[in-house]
Amino acid sequence: MIIGILKEIKVAEHRVCMTPAGVEVIRQNGHQVLVEDNAGKGSGFSNEEYVSAGAEIISTPAEVYEKADMVMHVKEPQPSEYSLIRQDQIVFTYLHLAAELELTKALVKAGSVNIAYETIQKADGSLPLLTPMSEVAGRMAAQEGAKYLELHQGGSGVLLGGVPGVPPGNVVVIGGGIVGINAARMACGLGAKVYLLDTNLDRLRYLSEVMPSNCFPLMSSPPIIRDLLTRADLVIGAVLIPGAKAPKLVTREMLSGMKPGSVMVDVAIDQGGCFETSKATTHTEPTYVVDGIVHYCVANMPGAVAKTSTMALTNATLPYALQIANKGWQKACRDNKEIKPGINVVMGKVTYRAVAEAFDMEYVDIDTIL
Repeated sequence: MIIGILKEIKVAEHRVCMTPAGVEVIRQNGHQVLVEDNAGKGSGFSNEEYVSAGAEIISTPAEVYEKADMVMHVKEPQPSEYSLIRQDQIVFTYLHLAAELELTKALVKAGSVNIAYETIQKADGSLPLLTPMSEVAGRMAAQEGAKYLELHQGGSGVLLGGVPGVPPGNVVVIGGGIVGINAARMACGLGAKVYLLDTNLDRLRYLSEVMPSNCFPLMSSPPIIRDLLTRADLVIGAVLIPGAKAPKLVTREMLSGMKPGSVMVDVAIDQGGCFETSKATTHTEPTYVVDGIVHYCVANMPGAVAKTSTMALTNATLPYALQIANKGWQKACRDNKEIKPGINVVMGKVTYRAVAEAFDMEYVDIDTIL
């Protein structure tokens, strides 16, 4: 199979979907690898390193799309790429289609095979290709929240850890999954008082056992959220429903009870955001203010730490990319049930239920195609 590694073109996105080491492994399995010129530059990987690993450097994305049987990205295809995607071509990347109607329509029209990193799912419900970026984004959420609490960043001037004689800041993390637990651990490490909310009692029991003493796991509910927001210096939205739009758990009305200069970080923004007032931002313009509350809603947070993120992502995606390349997407789906839910749109059909429901489109069970 010919595999194309594309350069990211989303604003301020510096990751690349495959390291030179990953390319070398793909070549050892007998596949050809095309890498777009300078695709790895933002992550610290040169064209020469890719060539040494056995890749061919390609000048333009159009040529990569034209030649490759499977193209790999980090972020979803951008509008300039829609017309380049070929019928039956495999597109393997983060897609987040439930929040992207125009992209969904474009992939349906293309007739391509679109496999989303974020919906590949293990039998235990875990999301192995979302996990590494969720770990990065969770840790960054606390880090960025602490930064934007600084006065010159528009925040209230609170140091999350406090100092002797001065109380620490209050952090509310909504969602106790991978993002939430990483955000809470970082905030706890800074010395903040952290409230970690979830709706799963078994998860809360687990969190009570493993989290530091300055973390307080609580059952999430609208009254609890409203109450904690009045005390919060930093609120981190870490809610995920796999492949579906995020629920709006913080309304605009709730903002009126918050302290001016408090910060809200919406890590769920890729899936539409879990705050009513959220809108996607970029690393170049990461924040905006609504009703005196600073909002940070960068849709590709891990792109700011591209080298770490690229290495972590390659570690996770490479085994699945190899299965798809070695067997073809249909046999890979039949042999590995984890890959099957990753198929979101194939041959012009929407095969992921949450995406179909988000846009009132017809849903087709992937088994009828396989």
